[in-house]
Amino acid sequence: MNELQKPQIILTHESDLDGLVSGCLLKRLALHLFGEDVPLAAYHLAPWQSRQMLEHVAWVSDLSMEARLDREGWLVVDHHPAKHQPTKARYHFDSQQCAASLAYQLLQEHGLGNPQLDALVHLTRVADLFLESDADFERACDHAELVKAYHFHPLMKLLEGKLEDLLDHPLLEVIQVKRRVEDPMGLEWALRHTQPVAPGVTHVELCLGNQNLIMNQLLKDPAMEDQVLLSIGRRAPNQYGVSLRSRNGKAGEVAGRLMGGGHPNAAGATLPKSVKSFQAGMDYITQQLQPALPQPPQSGLGDLESALGEL
Repeated sequence: MNELQKPQIILTHESDLDGLVSGCLLKRLALHLFGEDVPLAAYHLAPWQSRQMLEHVAWVSDLSMEARLDREGWLVVDHHPAKHQPTKARYHFDSQQCAASLAYQLLQEHGLGNPQLDALVHLTRVADLFLESDADFERACDHAELVKAYHFHPLMKLLEGKLEDLLDHPLLEVIQVKRRVEDPMGLEWALRHTQPVAPGVTHVELCLGNQNLIMNQLLKDPAMEDQVLLSIGRRAPNQYGVSLRSRNGKAGEVAGRLMGGGHPNAAGATLPKSVKSFQAGMDYITQQLQPALPQPPQSGLGDLESALGEL
């Protein structure tokens, strides 16, 4: 296996528990290996897709492997299925883990684990892979919602490099109250605002509460269990995105038809910049997900004419 090279920067997923934890773990590993406090930057999907990779060496976590990351000395730690198979970069990948679990494995190889990090990485994996049967599922979801609510850089400032403090942070009390108060209201609203957009795909309007948990509750309804649930949201002043959830493994497939990706049951996509409103997003999605019309069979005469034309 290739030796790790000192990165100029560590890049990770913005406003995502797995992105924050994996990025911080890699930052700690770089400090241990090279004695240097390497900058850590987080990106949402849209700015990430347009970012130029000017660094000679970088470490990347929780952002899918792409050809532009496949460079000598680069490290990519990820768990999302990717089309590109690297030949140059070191690729630490396992679809059954989260990025934090994979980054922690690298840290543990150098004896840098501890019980607090064990617990935090476990919660990150439970939340990111949405392991409902785990006894810590609710607690894990609260940690994930904490990062979504307060975002990457403010939390980094509060933690001051002490990642372990995230484990039982006082701000979790705010998230717990929001869950108890907002989620039932948000679920009741969502139940009354669903709309089919294509065969097997239903749009859900979300307005309040933990969106992942609300979508999950909707999927438990027998009428919805074989559906892909889709929600549209603004990701930047001039950018809309789509989140998709399912229980039948089809969310990732539908996301692919929208030029996105992710896991089989949890995926997303960024809509084109030409989409300037919610309704425009609905129109675009409906058009993209319409079943392809069957092509009429060619007559024998047509086949003969084609064959003669090739002679």
